[in-house]
Amino acid sequence: MQDTPLSRPLVVGVDVGGTKTHLRAFTGEGPVADHVRTSGGWRPHDPVAAARWLAALIADALPVGARPSAVAVGGHACETPRQCDLIRTALHHHFDAPALVVGDAELLLPAAGLDKGVGLVAGTGSVAVGRRADGSVVQVGGWGAVLGDEGGSAGLVREAARSVWAAHDRGETPDALASALVDAFGVAEVPALGAALEAASDVSAEWGRHAPALFAAADAGSLLARDVIAAGGRSLAALVVRLSARGVAADDVVIAGSTVLAQPRLYDAFTTALAEALPGARPRPLHVPPVEGAVALARSIL
Repeated sequence: MQDTPLSRPLVVGVDVGGTKTHLRAFTGEGPVADHVRTSGGWRPHDPVAAARWLAALIADALPVGARPSAVAVGGHACETPRQCDLIRTALHHHFDAPALVVGDAELLLPAAGLDKGVGLVAGTGSVAVGRRADGSVVQVGGWGAVLGDEGGSAGLVREAARSVWAAHDRGETPDALASALVDAFGVAEVPALGAALEAASDVSAEWGRHAPALFAAADAGSLLARDVIAAGGRSLAALVVRLSARGVAADDVVIAGSTVLAQPRLYDAFTTALAEALPGARPRPLHVPPVEGAVALARSIL
């Protein structure tokens, strides 16, 4: 990019998701950058590497010579305040500006213009977060596709494979879900699905991309697929219930994620289960990109 003099404070917000990363930057005069790229190379458990990755992303997106006045990042798999703080500290080696790093689900409430409630993400993975009255962060879920992420695309595919394999073991004729997964993974029969899942080098991304097969099977009449989706919706509602039980105000539940908002069957299963478990909770789909929450947080630390 060409050099662009910036006379007003420059705020940078970054949403690092499980699959894609979105950066927006603004000055008082208006937008400076709106940049989307893959999240490949994001290593949140290595603070130095994570900070280096973020610094390169910001340098690539901003005009040459522009220096952020404040940076806020919502990071996928940034699971504890300590981990996020280590990344924030490492960022100070790259920018002489206030910085804030939080988990990506923490972007949802500020993006929705709220200061309390629950942020729920169900995209490639699933996680929910909120704050107690004393300001302490509580996060539940987000355990990754191997151990959890129920209701996220990768977790749904894992459970779909378990469901069709169990049906196979019961001697049932393969249904539309079995056929859809066999085709999606390019294997010859249901028993080969296990090896196909285990062969993934990037489990979350490679499993998650097959989620459309599950929803297509449900539309085709597969009861197995519908049961998997219903269980995924209940699991997402259970995340909110856990937060409520731990002292988080759950009156408003802001929902984002490429899976739950794009798939009406899953969204309906979630809201039905939520209404049964917490009748006072109000589901609020997020209608702006979560990166707007990062921009709002960056402005708050100027």
